[in-house]
Amino acid sequence: MIKAIFFDMNETLLDLNKLQVKFDKYFNDRYVMKYWFVKLLHTSTVIGSIGEYENFGELASVVLKNVFCESHVELTKDIEKDILGTFRKLDVYDDVPTALKLLKENDIKVIPVSNSSLEMMKMQLSNSGILSLVDCFYSVDSVEKYKPFSNIYEYVAGKENLQVDEIYMVATHDWDLFGAQKVGLKTAYIERKPVVYNPYYSKPDHYEKNLIDLVKIIINENVRLLSDDMK
Repeated sequence: MIKAIFFDMNETLLDLNKLQVKFDKYFNDRYVMKYWFVKLLHTSTVIGSIGEYENFGELASVVLKNVFCESHVELTKDIEKDILGTFRKLDVYDDVPTALKLLKENDIKVIPVSNSSLEMMKMQLSNSGILSLVDCFYSVDSVEKYKPFSNIYEYVAGKENLQVDEIYMVATHDWDLFGAQKVGLKTAYIERKPVVYNPYYSKPDHYEKNLIDLVKIIINENVRLLSDDMK
């Protein structure tokens, strides 16, 4: 039986369009935001692989400075605040509220798990209007190891008294699901943009384009399991 779903937040539940608008304001290249994000993940992976840790927000700031420097664009404190402050104001995708309500109605816990700080997560969940739809939320600050290292998935499962086979990890990032799979979680990919799923990562259990459809599939799995148990 599936008892909980761990959700990635940024780009999975929360739409990054507002952040894209901010990057477009200062650059004439729509790929700069993607480059910044990839560079941020690379930095966190390098730091995590050698056993070090820094707050993800601090890394985001440092990498932003680097991207502006590489592009020969001046980064003032006001510009940095204008860009990174947008993370607090991201909107949810249209399919998110209904999907989360369905999970709550079917007694499946909704647990966001993020590289962001708890403070940032609370602001994001509150400002996007879905704080009341989650049961709890966890930051990698608790284990001082970023996703997709195994620590946070195991930690949250333990804190919630869950077995790994009772959990789905839902994300739009294949690397996040790959990390969760290595711990034993079931995984589901939600396609928020056209991408090629990395062929060197294990395939997810489900691959959907709409979160409501995905949630219904997981709920129906539980229904079938209950039906089988009653036979």
